[in-house]
Amino acid sequence: LQQRRGLRLSAPAAIQVTVRDALNQALDEELERDERVFLLGEEVAQYDGAYKISRGLWKKYGDKRIIDTPISEMGFAGIAVGAAMVWLRPVCEFMTFNFSMQAIDQVINSAAKSCYMSAGSISVPVVFRGPNGAAAGVAAQHSQCFAAWYGHCPGLKVVSPWSSEDAKGLLKASIRDDNPVVMLESELLYGVPFEMSEQAQSKDFVVPIGKAKIERQGTHVTLVAHSRPVGHCMEAATVLSKEGVECEVINLRTIRPMDIETVEASVVKTNHLVTVEGGWPQFGVGAEICARIMEGPAFNYLDAPAVRVTGADVPMPYAKILEDNSLPQVKDIVFAVKKALNI
Repeated sequence: LQQRRGLRLSAPAAIQVTVRDALNQALDEELERDERVFLLGEEVAQYDGAYKISRGLWKKYGDKRIIDTPISEMGFAGIAVGAAMVWLRPVCEFMTFNFSMQAIDQVINSAAKSCYMSAGSISVPVVFRGPNGAAAGVAAQHSQCFAAWYGHCPGLKVVSPWSSEDAKGLLKASIRDDNPVVMLESELLYGVPFEMSEQAQSKDFVVPIGKAKIERQGTHVTLVAHSRPVGHCMEAATVLSKEGVECEVINLRTIRPMDIETVEASVVKTNHLVTVEGGWPQFGVGAEICARIMEGPAFNYLDAPAVRVTGADVPMPYAKILEDNSLPQVKDIVFAVKKALNI
């Protein structure tokens, strides 16, 4: 009626939402949408989650949908896999993915391989999620990135969100997927607010698994990253823009299956490639990207060797100054870009 009267209606504005709240929204919406979905893990229920991702869900959905488990990753990961085999849709939270090493037999040998080994008759729609990579001041046994570990394994899908829209959309897509999905979040991003569009606020919003996103257009060099380093790349691109260097920043979002086509198209345009990750260099995500580019048609468009920016090849130190020097910083990305461009 107002439109007929010639009055202009403003569209609902984008809002600021933290990654923590985006994940909470996604869980809430999927628990409400499908009664087969349930969450289990250490302290996810009465305590509202170690990182408050599941805040309020136990009070809303009760003991059968939000389940506190003992400190036994192999046990509750196995329960999740078994439940998924009978077509429930469990979301299994690891308090940190470092602890998923206790359950890696369940994740790889039970979840990832069952569909293939059963000739497609057994699907395992389970999501393994939790914080991955470095936190702050928690040293070597709590600060490694498992993107390359799980991305190595056929049968798994592996996603690694950066923004709040990534987190919400990828978690919803993962819960709805009929395959086992490993979702690698960043503890250091949980409290960070991002702009969430009107579209992303919808209960129907999902981010397709296997599709990267170009976060910033550029013409001189392609920067490819996932998780928290995407933000570092955006900052580096701003710094370099003041020097006349325009970076194209690609948020990988999915580690497996990898959207190499988007990376190839960007490299064809920019003729230069820099990969950035918080994980170790040997056999890393950046190494895989570089190999795929070398083996594909985009290699002929490179004007210089690709450059990798990674975490240091050491177990994570405890001291803050050493920790900072073990992880990629904005200055490291700027240096790598100038090296690739020979400036």
